Amino acid sequence: MTSIGTGYDLTNSTFSPDGRNFQVEYASKAVENGGTAIGIRCKNGVVLAVEKITTSKLLKPGANKRIASVDRNFGMIYSGLIPDGRHLVSRARDEASSWRTSYKSPIPCSSLAFRVGSYVQAYTLYSSVRPFGVTAILAGWDSENASPVDGQVGSGPKEGGGGKSKDARLGGPGLYMIEPSGLYWGYYGAAIGKGRQAAKAELEKLDLASGNLSLEQGVKEAARIIYVAHEDSKDKEFELEMSWVSSFDGPTKGRHQEVPQDILDEAEKFAKRAMEGDDDEETATGGGETMEE
Repeated sequence: MTSIGTGYDLTNSTFSPDGRNFQVEYASKAVENGGTAIGIRCKNGVVLAVEKITTSKLLKPGANKRIASVDRNFGMIYSGLIPDGRHLVSRARDEASSWRTSYKSPIPCSSLAFRVGSYVQAYTLYSSVRPFGVTAILAGWDSENASPVDGQVGSGPKEGGGGKSKDARLGGPGLYMIEPSGLYWGYYGAAIGKGRQAAKAELEKLDLASGNLSLEQGVKEAARIIYVAHEDSKDKEFELEMSWVSSFDGPTKGRHQEVPQDILDEAEKFAKRAMEGDDDEETATGGGETMEE
């Protein structure tokens, strides 16, 4: 079958004969043109980082944030068409607020990913709309302890079915990626944007599934990975933006916050030293090969 639309890409609600939705594939191409963004799930929290390409010297540093707080314990990052991403953030905030109104407690990570993914998927069904030109990464922390809901009346059963389990520790970090098709998966490490392949290769080296990476180490590794992914566009200046959410006994007390400036500066220094070390190794290797010849 042909790899181009040939008429089947004129509307969002039409499949090609080989079962493809070209409008969704084109939306994914828009994501690949955006800045690199990553999420790292650590043993005691989640880190988000994004490469913001400086498109003009007149842009104010620190403005035009690409990482947004969705709820107290949730953050979202996106790559692709920025206006689409901002609209998706607004929708995610509405979903989190709706959950609090209905259930008097923060929305779980998986439930927010389901709701936002379902909303994105709806935009692939009708010819009157187009798919979102963004891929988003959701990061949050679900409360580890069973606690009273907001405005709770009465105590209810102490433990067992329908009640609290004694000394139960649930929840923990959550990291989800939502694609333009509405598909979402839970990840230990996720990468989107122009440098996705390079960032993904670096994430796989960290063995995140073992759960040994601390939040502080995750911040440094996230900065390093963004610098590695930026190598293909190193002629362009960029700004590193980072946020994190920790456990309730961690630095953010279960809230999604920007990484403090002093820790961010230290992470950038670590990333630059790591890049310089890689360059020195490549130079030494190249020199050795020349001598052997």
